[in-house]
Parts: sequence; C-alpha cells; structure tokens
Amino acid sequence: MITLIEKPLTIAIHERQLAEHGGGSGVRDENPLDSALARPQQAYAYGDPPPDLADLAANLAFGLAHNHPFIDGNKRTAAVACETFIVLNGGRLDADDLALYPQYLALAEGSLPEAEFATWLRQHISIDGKKRVNEPLARYAR
Repeated sequence: MITLIEKPLTIAIHERQLAEHGGGSGVRDENPLDSALARPQQAYAYGDPPPDLADLAANLAFGLAHNHPFIDGNKRTAAVACETFIVLNGGRLDADDLALYPQYLALAEGSLPEAEFATWLRQHISIDGKKRVNEPLARYAR
C-alpha cells in the first residue's frame, strides 16, 4: 500500500515554504495541482511495469515542478512534497539541498526527463525499515 500526498498537505507545504523563503501565495490553477497529485496514484494503479518508490516520487515532483500550479514556490513545494512522500512511504532521501536544487530546476524547465529524475532518486533513496503503527513494511518493485 502506498501513502499519497493529498491537496491539503501540499498546500500546507507550499504555504510553509513561502513563510520561510518568501514569494507570492496562492494556487494559480487548481487543475495542474490536481493533475500533479493524481500522477503517482495513476502510475501506482496502472503502471507497467509496476513503479517503485523512486518512480512514484518522481511522478509527484515532476507534476508539481513542471505544471506550475502555484503562483510562486513550485520547485520548493515539489522538493518538500517529494521528500515527504518518500518518508511517508518508509524511505529516506539522502541528498542535501545543493544536490537537489539543480534537479528541481531542470525538472521545472523541462531539461530533465521524469525517468532520469527517478533514476537519480533511486540512487539517493534508502528504505529505513521503520514500521509505522499497524502497517506492514512497504515493498516496492525493482
């Protein structure tokens, strides 16, 4: 079972990023936001071959960074939402901000394909093995 990031959490992440770093507040367009948040769910349900955690995290990050659903802070929101998604699903992202920044910049401008970002994430994700209450440990393809 996968834990998805939902709209209220994404908006809270966005608002927190703006509070910390500044920028224009608000959703520019609901449709790109909904589309970005649905991408991991669609891939999980219909992906062939079945996606792993890196694929699903890349789906989410790509959608948020590339679709520009917010007035400002799209890359920051994508980065934090992606890492939150990884943590919620039993993983840990082992990369600092200096390593992450060029990845999200390239995602937003379209020069980094989603599949390449998933490959990069796969090299930087570790599964911590900590069990959440009453849930089996997550198992992912690949």
